[in-house]
Amino acid sequence: MVGHRFVEALRARDTASDWKVTVLCEEALPAYDRVGLSSYVGAWDHRELALAGNDYLDDTSDLGNTAVDLRIGVRAERIDRATKTVTTSTGETVDYDTLVFATGSYPFVPPITGHDRPECFVYRTLDDLDRIRACADAAGPGAVGVVVGGGLLGLEAANALQKMGMTPHVVEFAPRLMPLQVDEGGGALLARLVTDLGLTVHTGVGTSSITENADGAGLSVELSDGSVIDAALLVFSAGVRPQDRLARDCGLEVGERGGILVDVGCRTVDPDVYAIGECAAVEGTSYGLVAPGYSTAEVVADRLLGGAAEFPGADMSTKLKLMGVDVASFGDAMALTPGALEVVFGDAPKGTYAKLVVSDDAKTLLGGILVGDAAAYSLLRPLVGRELPGDPASLISPAAEEVGIGALPIDVEICSCNGVSKGAICNAIAEGACDLASVKSCTNAGTTCGGCLPSIKALLSASGVVMSKALCEHFGHSRAELFEIVRATNTRTFSSLIVKYGKGTGCDICKPVVASILASTSSDHILDGEQASLQDTNDHFLANIQKNGTYSVVPRMPGGECTAEQLIVIGEVARDFGLYTKVTGGQRIDMFGARVEQLPAIWKRLVDAGMESGQAYGKSLRTVKSCVGSSWCRYGVQDSVGMAVDLENRYRGLRSPHKIKFGVSGCARECAEARGKDVGVIATEGGWNLYVGGNGGQSPRHARLLASNLDDATLVSYIDRYLMFYVRTADRLQRTAPWLDALDGGLEHLKAIVCEDSLGIGAELEADMDRHVAGYKDEWAGVLEDEEKLGRFVSFVNVPEAIDPTIAFDESGERKVPVLMGMPAFGG
Repeated sequence: MVGHRFVEALRARDTASDWKVTVLCEEALPAYDRVGLSSYVGAWDHRELALAGNDYLDDTSDLGNTAVDLRIGVRAERIDRATKTVTTSTGETVDYDTLVFATGSYPFVPPITGHDRPECFVYRTLDDLDRIRACADAAGPGAVGVVVGGGLLGLEAANALQKMGMTPHVVEFAPRLMPLQVDEGGGALLARLVTDLGLTVHTGVGTSSITENADGAGLSVELSDGSVIDAALLVFSAGVRPQDRLARDCGLEVGERGGILVDVGCRTVDPDVYAIGECAAVEGTSYGLVAPGYSTAEVVADRLLGGAAEFPGADMSTKLKLMGVDVASFGDAMALTPGALEVVFGDAPKGTYAKLVVSDDAKTLLGGILVGDAAAYSLLRPLVGRELPGDPASLISPAAEEVGIGALPIDVEICSCNGVSKGAICNAIAEGACDLASVKSCTNAGTTCGGCLPSIKALLSASGVVMSKALCEHFGHSRAELFEIVRATNTRTFSSLIVKYGKGTGCDICKPVVASILASTSSDHILDGEQASLQDTNDHFLANIQKNGTYSVVPRMPGGECTAEQLIVIGEVARDFGLYTKVTGGQRIDMFGARVEQLPAIWKRLVDAGMESGQAYGKSLRTVKSCVGSSWCRYGVQDSVGMAVDLENRYRGLRSPHKIKFGVSGCARECAEARGKDVGVIATEGGWNLYVGGNGGQSPRHARLLASNLDDATLVSYIDRYLMFYVRTADRLQRTAPWLDALDGGLEHLKAIVCEDSLGIGAELEADMDRHVAGYKDEWAGVLEDEEKLGRFVSFVNVPEAIDPTIAFDESGERKVPVLMGMPAFGG
């Protein structure tokens, strides 16, 4: 990652193309996100971790030559500084003018008896995870996996084992988990919280030996207290060591604890050799986090282009969610500063622990620890080294007032993902960015993890920006608030809702929104009573209006399935009514050119053949696209067609803030393109992976992984919760991707709600969906059964038998097309 960052930084600044870079990459894949290694588990798709631009295909010099020569699977074996050459594992010799070490680190494996057994692994690369997975699969569900090391990476490894269906144990030599980041109090709470989640923790003990167990099918892991754990596999996560062998071999100095010794300019004693990232020891200190590594990469890129940049020091702050538990550590968390004072607030029933470390006069914040609830991290971390805005206890006590955004200095970093300061955000607001979307667009803040969105909102508010939630001039409420009002008051008509909670007579904005809410909260036909007049044109005629005023009809084909008889009926209908037919991108057949008075007759033919409304006209579930799955495909691992049919039948007719599309793929090859959908389901050998928030349209977005290896029932319950939560809380015409972006806490918050039921509304959301499923009725059939509704399907109310004479088609070409009515011509 650091090497890739260096190349990117150099290429971005080297506008004269003075440098040509040769990258020797030992692994079989180009640069990927090693920090997000654990997210590989479940998806098992290395492409998701690939860093953007890691192939450098577009990176050419002014002369048109490739400016970056990337050599995958080629290891540097030897360096000769006298001749300025590198000998590679392929036997080639590469000349250099300047050499940059970015060799990273390697996992430390303690010399325990049995550490080299085939069931023992490290947790460092994608290949490591593939090997662990193979062993876990062979052991079967529930098998025990041991992780040696209870630090940050060790807990991630334990979480990965749990996701693979194993029962994880963590062995930590120190008396607490994460000993480098949290103190005794925080470590004790962390251990309790992760134990409640299924982890078995052994602290204050070492690993004495690893031997084959009695039945020869696994390991016996003996601990220093004499206890023994029978396990299927073991993962070492006992720290890393700088990968500095090449440097040692070519005579460069290394630090006391390893690492290539460099100055603040990241240069070694050899003026033509630099080191960056975890392999470097900047003035004797190695840093094991990616952020300091990126800083060293930027320094060397600057130096190579004549700059004088220096390593600015490292912020070792950490904020993460381990197995759903918030943990944050920043500044002098262990109170090592002479005279430092500690202010601690623990709430055992709520499962939270907070500590602030302050100077001896209690005026300056030095550091802190948060466990169980890290919401205050984004506001506290920027205050490290600065004067506190109030009593330290008031900053972490829930009974006291929160730190105001105004207390933060202008240069503090609000969005650490994208390095955006408070000043940059305030400047954007001053220049006219008056809502969240504008600030995100101008500054890039809040576009990655979303953790800073509350701070951005606070800055908007502090700047005097009033973000109106009003739906329109007739309702002062947001769509989500109107939804809750309708549910709570059981209001069933627009007229009564606007009398009680709005003003005026309504408009084209609020009427369809209320109509959608009423449809989402009941099983009434959308053309019943006054609801008919609220609908937009498509919903009013249960078909898609096209350019010349005709309509298209799209029968539902759950999962894309269609019988031969139904295909014949569709063909006969198209022939008899002269309709143009086309297969849609959602695996359906669209029939174009139907006049409004023809619609009931067309629907009757289709309904009689067992087909129903595709609801391709509504803000509702459109299609569930599928591949052929395990039934026909030799790569399929699950019945994707069966699942697609079940999901389409379950969610058909669900009215929502915007249209919803699903995709179900039978394997990781993704033939149904599920990750481009609002709900993407991809089969794995262990069940289903669930992706959410993917959209097509003007701003295409890939869906993001919500949960892995789900069984059928859990998959459906998670989709129930996700969809119903979206239906309740999204704004008008807000698709799932921007809704997820705007959600406070982003994807992690959604995971907590859907997968952990953090709000305690999971059963309620599922019950709402069950009521929708039980009350579903085909809307086409509902019209055919009601003479009053049928009476609306005419071109002219006063002459119902007349056909609209303005509708015409041109059938002289290869395909039938509508002829649009032109403007009248005036003689000259």
